[in-house]
Amino acid sequence: MTITQLEYVLAVDKYRHFGKAAKACNVTQPTLSMQLQKAEEEMGVIIFDRSKNPILPTDEGTQIINQARLVLREYKKIFSIIDANKGEVRGEFRLAVIPTLAPYVIPLFAGDFVQKHPNVNLTIEEYKTEDIIELLAKDEIDAGLLVTPIQGESFIERVLFHEPFSVFASEGHHLLKKAKVKDKDLDTSDVWLLNEGHCFRQQVLNLCKLSRDNGLHDNLKFESGNLETLKNMVLNSSGYTLLPQLAVLNLSKEEMSHVREFQSPIPTREVSLVHNRIFLKEKIISALEESIIENLPESLTSMKKKNYEIISIDA
Repeated sequence: MTITQLEYVLAVDKYRHFGKAAKACNVTQPTLSMQLQKAEEEMGVIIFDRSKNPILPTDEGTQIINQARLVLREYKKIFSIIDANKGEVRGEFRLAVIPTLAPYVIPLFAGDFVQKHPNVNLTIEEYKTEDIIELLAKDEIDAGLLVTPIQGESFIERVLFHEPFSVFASEGHHLLKKAKVKDKDLDTSDVWLLNEGHCFRQQVLNLCKLSRDNGLHDNLKFESGNLETLKNMVLNSSGYTLLPQLAVLNLSKEEMSHVREFQSPIPTREVSLVHNRIFLKEKIISALEESIIENLPESLTSMKKKNYEIISIDA
């Protein structure tokens, strides 16, 4: 079985469609189908059940797919070793970022990074935490920028910074009457939340120490995948939400009047670059880590650990 055939197997497993897999591999569908059939005949097993829609791997196929990932990872390591010995930062790199970080962190470092490292082709995409974990496990991305720690996963977590939360409340809200907010002042009766699947949502609920079972209006239930939308709901309606520090730094002078900081210890999230333990692109991720840290606002890099409390992302 060839390396090319292994790549075709993983492509079909990813897209569960021969046409889409062939397009991703830049070959014709007949070519891909012929190579897969040849591999199956050579091994004497059926990797994919073609009678299913979408196509699904057989039990034996699942085992072969898992082993194919390991083989390709080791194969690619050869080229990583060669690049490392050349002392160059070069190659393709796919980075996934959670939506509550992407609009605030990416603009800080992306331009600086590509300017300093013109031989790196950097692709950045937004995904939820659970999707990033799955993509990392399948080696479909090189690293993820997300909130840690991740429980029960065997990844390397390179902590970049700790980001405090602030309250963002509507005009006249009782939380704005306080100089600083305590976590016991919060409840879920009038909080605007991100929708399911966002780790920031669970952090807010954990901070409130309640589950979400009610809302601002009996006849309105609204949850968003975007912090900017929640902010605008607060400004144009009632209630409050929580914003991470980088989102607060983007607020206008008028909007800052709606912000209240927390009393120490300040609820905070830990942000890390996460990658597999068997990592192939050490020089690139080290350069990426350096670029992100160098371009962070001083308010984040100067935080003292004793003043904050990491809020869990587990339910």
